[in-house]
Amino acid sequence: MKALVNGTVIAESDDIVMVDGNPYFPRNSMREEFFLDSSLTTVCGWKGTARYWDVKVSDTTLTNVVWSYEDPKPEAESIRLRFAFYRGKGVELQP
Repeated sequence: MKALVNGTVIAESDDIVMVDGNPYFPRNSMREEFFLDSSLTTVCGWKGTARYWDVKVSDTTLTNVVWSYEDPKPEAESIRLRFAFYRGKGVELQP
């Protein structure tokens, strides 16, 4: 699977874990030069606390479109060291 912004691949992997309908990419597939830390965090009752990133490709900045559970609850262990993208906010996902 690939994640693209304006045609630029920002993540790519064949090792995808699906949780709640969202594809989670392994952390090592992140092209870090396009990801900027965000201060946003949210809490999911069964997964734990999520941290976020913004994505910047050329002149396009997408705010808080990537999240990860750094220390997930036991029920969500399958997504440790993985990240996912909000759909419909500028990141295109391709199989």
